[in-house]
Amino acid sequence: MHVLHHAAQEEIYGVWMIDELASHGYRLSAGTLYPMLHKMVRDGYLTVRSERDGRTVRKFYAATDKGRRGLAVARERMQIFTRKGTADDS
Repeated sequence: MHVLHHAAQEEIYGVWMIDELASHGYRLSAGTLYPMLHKMVRDGYLTVRSERDGRTVRKFYAATDKGRRGLAVARERMQIFTRKGTADDS
């Protein structure tokens, strides 16, 4: 959900996402994040483009329409989940 949130706002790249997640207390290694990003591309939630800077190639990821819809559903479900735990739902 966090990856889609940022990828829906602007293009992201792996190292930036690892640092962003770390700032929220998540500790993901490249060996965890990159396979997840690749699967999200295969499943149609993200697009990827490569940009060369000298000898370095950086891959940028952006949310697709399917990814934005998935994010909206996840947010809705999260709101339902968090509301069920309140005293107002009794």
